[in-house]
Amino acid sequence: MQTVSTYKDLAKAIACDSNKIEVTGDITKGTVKIVASGAVSWAIAIGAISIAYAAFVMTPATGGTSSTLSLMFAPAAVASIGLPATTAAIAIVTGAGSLTAIKNLRKYKVESLEDGKAILVKK
Repeated sequence: MQTVSTYKDLAKAIACDSNKIEVTGDITKGTVKIVASGAVSWAIAIGAISIAYAAFVMTPATGGTSSTLSLMFAPAAVASIGLPATTAAIAIVTGAGSLTAIKNLRKYKVESLEDGKAILVKK
């Protein structure tokens, strides 16, 4: 089991195809919301997150203004999965460098959640 406390470490654990991941600290709430969100909510959110990530990737080309622009596309995701999950999803995607990480995160389920710690297991 891998223990992670940052979105970048979570992205790495997902990329390594870990069967069990222990999520601790401030990233727990948003991560659990991503995993637990319903299919319809997730479909809306992934579209908005994709656009927000594309805006983020364009940052060098726009002299830094696209970081702000990426937040303009997040309201649909915030409305469907909530602010902690949207923030988590964007952080995971930027840490991983692709949308694959959050798509693969959806292949996990929450086995336990207590004391600010979640155990995620592959479905």
